Amino acid sequence: MELTRRHALAGAAALAAAPLLPQAPATAAAPVAVKQAPSFYRYKVGDAQVTAISDGVNNFALPDTFVLNVKKDEVNAALEKAFMPKDKMSIQFAPLVINTGGKLLVVDTGNGAAAFASSKGNVGQFGANMVAAGFDPKAVDIVVISHFHGDHINGLLNADNTPAFPSAEVLVPAAEWKYFMDDGEMSRAPEGRMQTVFKNARRVFEAGLNKKVTPYEWGKEIAPGLTAVETIGHTPGHTSYVLASGSDKVFIQSDVTNLPALFVSNPGWHLMFDQDPALAEKTRRRVYDMLVADKMRVQGFHYPFPANGFVEKDGNGYRLIPAPWNPVI
Repeated sequence: MELTRRHALAGAAALAAAPLLPQAPATAAAPVAVKQAPSFYRYKVGDAQVTAISDGVNNFALPDTFVLNVKKDEVNAALEKAFMPKDKMSIQFAPLVINTGGKLLVVDTGNGAAAFASSKGNVGQFGANMVAAGFDPKAVDIVVISHFHGDHINGLLNADNTPAFPSAEVLVPAAEWKYFMDDGEMSRAPEGRMQTVFKNARRVFEAGLNKKVTPYEWGKEIAPGLTAVETIGHTPGHTSYVLASGSDKVFIQSDVTNLPALFVSNPGWHLMFDQDPALAEKTRRRVYDMLVADKMRVQGFHYPFPANGFVEKDGNGYRLIPAPWNPVI
């Protein structure tokens, strides 16, 4: 697929500026601590090019109530079954850049540049990895937001709170905007995490973007080939998407599930971050039954990078099968 001239020039300039890889030493040496290479992965959906870009990994101690309706011992057993350490959570983040041939889209923006500094580089990597992948943030035409949690909206701003995508139209779910911008809803929100979510949304959209957003409705094509799908429960306006080009499709599930080893395998488990856990479970089962029936590729924001694959039914739950890795597209 040919890029537009503006996007191609921006990508070429970024790649030209990238340093050459050092030559390997002639003899083996003791291992040294080095930074990983930038993380991005491209694949095609019809004529559209999708680039999954890592925003990093958040590692933290497993809370007793990470899964609200299951004992911590069961959660640890599921982690160990997936060859992951118990008593520890590692949550990955994978925003997308989609080139439709005429428009350059970003879907969700990660934890943001400020989080990169505060986390010592563990998260907030999206901006740097995006440039390493050959994209200029100034060339982005549209930014699509799925919901208003900080790991999806904070990357809309640079570390100095200026817009990270200065030329882009920012699209937000109408239901999410209505809820989180309502002073009455904010006044009724519990202290703690929910108050923080409300205040952070106001910081990003009011102080940072001066409310320069375009609300969108579910069931409509909001960008070329991208249709918004209602997947509420995680938040009141939580949205997923179907990207279609020709006969090819991918379901961009946003946060329908969190860590697959827990919530794809056990769709009845209720995540502490789901605002309406029972509704989130109902949505999860509906979406995954559809994915199984249609054999549709799925892209998950919190899946292990590069965060896409297929699902099949597995007992009372589902199983994620990572898509084969391809070195070229």
